[in-house]
Amino acid sequence: MTAKATAAKKTDTHHETENPKQDSKDTSNRIKDPKDWTTGSEPMTGAQASYLKTLAEQAKDDEAFDPDLDKAEASQRIDALRKETGKD
Repeated sequence: MTAKATAAKKTDTHHETENPKQDSKDTSNRIKDPKDWTTGSEPMTGAQASYLKTLAEQAKDDEAFDPDLDKAEASQRIDALRKETGKD
């Protein structure tokens, strides 16, 4: 291994230990309840709307899709429909 490769490997290892996502004591990247999201009251995303519509169709539940849901509400409804349709 060349000196340059050894230095690069040491640098990579050094960065890995500083990555907060790899620190088991860091809880800031844990999955949060949608009601606790800071952006939960914003309109649902296009991806959420598309997935929710698909799940509602698969569940044969015409009332499950509501275009006026916010991000948190859409996430909760998606979770419920995933369980109902066996996608969980």
